[in-house]
Amino acid sequence: MTAGGSLAVLGAGSWGTALALLLARNGQAVRLWGRDPAKLEQLRQERENRCYLPGIPLPPGLILQPDLATAVQDVPVVVVAAPSAAYGAMLLQFKFCLAPATGIACATKGLEHGSGRFLHEVTQEILGAAHPLAIIAGPSFAREVALGLPTALTVASQDAAFARRVAALLHGSGVRAYSSEDVIGVELGGAVKNVLAIAAGIADGLGFGANARAALITRGLAELVRLGEAVGGRRETFMGLAGVGDLVLTCTDDQSRNRRFGLAIGRGQTAAAACAAIGQVVEGVATTAEIMRLARRLEVEMPITEQVDKVLHQGEDPRRAVEILLARDPKPERF
Repeated sequence: MTAGGSLAVLGAGSWGTALALLLARNGQAVRLWGRDPAKLEQLRQERENRCYLPGIPLPPGLILQPDLATAVQDVPVVVVAAPSAAYGAMLLQFKFCLAPATGIACATKGLEHGSGRFLHEVTQEILGAAHPLAIIAGPSFAREVALGLPTALTVASQDAAFARRVAALLHGSGVRAYSSEDVIGVELGGAVKNVLAIAAGIADGLGFGANARAALITRGLAELVRLGEAVGGRRETFMGLAGVGDLVLTCTDDQSRNRRFGLAIGRGQTAAAACAAIGQVVEGVATTAEIMRLARRLEVEMPITEQVDKVLHQGEDPRRAVEILLARDPKPERF
């Protein structure tokens, strides 16, 4: 681990800002970088992210840094909170600016667009093995973390010492952080839950009620477990914070962009209109196609995810998609 008194957080959206706030409140000197210099300057002047986290002041230990190379220079840990579509490109931007052995904490939930690769695979390919990597996941709405409300997170790394290091940085100011060595399980849970939150939102948007939502969450968890075990994840991970915890949160609360997107689709809006109204990246839209590609390659049955994919990318009517799910042959309930 390199020496240095600061941490870098890359991504000045709601989640990146919330993590920067948390780390600063925990006594860390934090450099927050965002891709839009004008918006970053606005944050610097107002000391508040009025676009995503209005009413929550930025603490003095949080420095707005417009230069990416300077942001990551000589820091022990870089927290990346970029959308999954920009994740690999961002790593390529700063890879040559990193000090030896600087650790990467990935707070992005999704898979690489177009390839379906896990982001830990993307990180290792671009940065190599010299930089330890951790995945941050778990049930965590950005605004509640920024407000200091009670939250539990999981930090997963194949380097157990680095997982504990990142967990210790996050632990405090209302957050309890746990460590794990199941990188692939924690990462998959954070990706699949967005797809299932869209499904739950669609069902609620169609007016199908609490029974249908509970069934989707439960059977969606079964899909996550099946796919997770097929890729080498641990079943206990999917029963923990990064699995059922994040799944329940994202499927049941309208702070979730993916759930709000699904609600809009269920109420008859187009995907483009729904995304425009939300005003931020809806990770589950692209992730659905990548999860289905992975499931087909591994021959894992994921009927809920399949119907979401058909609605979003093949023009299936949402009500018809639910009817198809209900018309499936009766079978024993298994995970």
